Amino acid sequence: MDKGKFGRLDRLVKEKRHDPYQSKEKFPEPTVCTGCGCVYSGGRWVWTEEKPEKANKALCPACRRIKEKMPAGVINLSGRFLKSHGDEILNLIKNEEKAEKAEHPLERLMEIRQDGDSIQVLVTGIHLAKRIGEAIRRSYQGEYSLEYGDGEKSVRIEWHRD
Repeated sequence: MDKGKFGRLDRLVKEKRHDPYQSKEKFPEPTVCTGCGCVYSGGRWVWTEEKPEKANKALCPACRRIKEKMPAGVINLSGRFLKSHGDEILNLIKNEEKAEKAEHPLERLMEIRQDGDSIQVLVTGIHLAKRIGEAIRRSYQGEYSLEYGDGEKSVRIEWHRD
């Protein structure tokens, strides 16, 4: 049988993996998150000054990830460089999270773990993970790698500098 321009005929088709933290249905509007207070309105989660009266209540995807300890992004930082610049790097991480979270309520820091010459940062969204990783790479150089997992629903970033 001629394969023609399509290549192998016996190729396996990868099924799309479902992200359990991405809602299949839309939340009824308005819905207020019982964890953080963000509001689902206009088809997305937003921060608002005033909470709507008679709003539905639910846990937003970020609060669910935090409660269930299931990060979408993991950033591993290592090397002797962290000993002398750890506080600066932690401030950079917190500033990047603050800026991203202001526009996108579902992108948040979950936890920062420090252990000697390493820091592990767990976040609720891949965009925040990439933003933090790129900011560290730009500011401090070093060895950097980014790897998507689970059909681009999660990301692992490794950064090292001695």
